[in-house]
Amino acid sequence: QVQLVESGGGLVQAGGSLRLSCAASGPTFNIMGWFRRAPGKEREFVAATDWIGSTTSYADSVKGRFTISRDNAKNTVYLQMNSLKPEDTGVYYCAADRPGKLSTTSGDYDSWGQGTQVTVSS
Repeated sequence: QVQLVESGGGLVQAGGSLRLSCAASGPTFNIMGWFRRAPGKEREFVAATDWIGSTTSYADSVKGRFTISRDNAKNTVYLQMNSLKPEDTGVYYCAADRPGKLSTTSGDYDSWGQGTQVTVSS
């Protein structure tokens, strides 16, 4: 399993931006995804990308505001979050899946980071 470490979380006002990073322990040809868990809620899918970065998928709630990208030379995946809303608050997790079809189901992902907190104030 690949080791994943997230960073970039923090406190931001509504309408602001943050960029999360997920550093992998080595080269990965995996599907990479971002999930989040809001207080009192189940973990939910946010975004995913294939190995090349040419195919992406987003939750409807973040389409047009969030962008997932990856730099394979740095073994890093990013989540650019713009126009943040209070409902985006939560712990954001990076996850890796085996190569194949993009999945929005957390159970399909094999490796997980420890999470990074994002708090959006109104």
